[in-house]
Order: sequence, then C-alpha cells, then structure tokens
Amino acid sequence: MYDALTGRFTFPCPARGETRVTLSSFRQLERLPGAAHPAVFQVLFACACGKEHEGLVTHDDLDWAPLGLQGGVFYNLMTARLDLVDSELSDLAARRIQAGEWPWSFFCYPEEQPRPVFPSSFALLTATDGTVGLAVRCPSCRRLSLNLVSHPHVDVPFHNDREIAVVEHMFADDAVATLDEFRAELWSGSFDARRLALE
Repeated sequence: MYDALTGRFTFPCPARGETRVTLSSFRQLERLPGAAHPAVFQVLFACACGKEHEGLVTHDDLDWAPLGLQGGVFYNLMTARLDLVDSELSDLAARRIQAGEWPWSFFCYPEEQPRPVFPSSFALLTATDGTVGLAVRCPSCRRLSLNLVSHPHVDVPFHNDREIAVVEHMFADDAVATLDEFRAELWSGSFDARRLALE
C-alpha cells in the first residue's frame, strides 16, 4: 500500500487500474467504526486520472509506514542484492524523534501552540500548486485547526515548515462537514503566519 522509498500510497483507479499518490493528494480522511487493531481509514484522494476516488488505508500504513517501519526492499548496487530498508529507516526515525524532531506538526489555534501529530489526525486537505490547506484535529484538545503548509510539510516526514499560515477562527466540530465547504472557508479565511518551533 505505501512505498517508503517513493513516498506514495498505491490505490485502485477505475480508469488506470492502479495509481500512486502522495499524502497531499488525500482530500478527506475518516476513521471507520469497528476494527481497532489496526484501525481502518476511508480516504478520498485526487487521482492522476483527474477524478477523486475512495480507498481504504490501515492505521499502520497511514502513520507508521512513511517512517520506514513497514519494510520494503531496494536493489543495492554495491552488493548486487535486494536489501531491506526497514532497519535503516526505522533507526533514523527513532533517532530523530529522540532528538526532539517530530515527523509531522501543525499549529493548534485554540491552544495557541505547535503540536506534534500523525496523518491519522488529518481530517480534510485541499491542495494548489504550492500549498496544502489542512484541517487537523488536535490530539490534545480535540478541536479543529486550519493550517496552510507546503506539500513537503505533508508528504515528507520530518520536513516541518519554519512558518505556516493559520486561520484564526474557532471551528465547531461540524464546520468542515464537506470538502467544498472546507475549500471555500480555507481560501476565503484570513491567515496569520505562525512559527513551528516544537520544543
């Protein structure tokens, strides 16, 4: 489902058979009731065919696989063998987290501070050529915040923008009920630049 070397999720596409998309191509994430180990998320993603499709992704693929914890192989040109990537990537991820870096972060407006987060906390995303609008449910206060970030901020673990834009508004739980309402709110909102210095 997720390839740690390319940073892409693989989903079926009715037109192309199969497509590979980045996390910033997701438009909506919703945890499905029922299974808890692993939890399953229904995602709506923008496909290269030009349409949006639904897919399923497990909690492990969503939060842990981008850190290189799900395995995978690459052809090692030095040894002419297929080598596993999980041990090297997981060790690197563990060292960075121990050093105080977090793979993903956002600015929680109700709490007025940056917070570490995993992609399973993302609710809605909308993207343009240079930015991604991101509705995130804070794991601490459970409130929604809207951030405007770069594509690498979402797609590349441990790439946290130094500054992000934040919609200065307290949102009700149902404020981002549909993707169209979210897009309209996001692109019409006033933004304030905030620093993401996670201590």
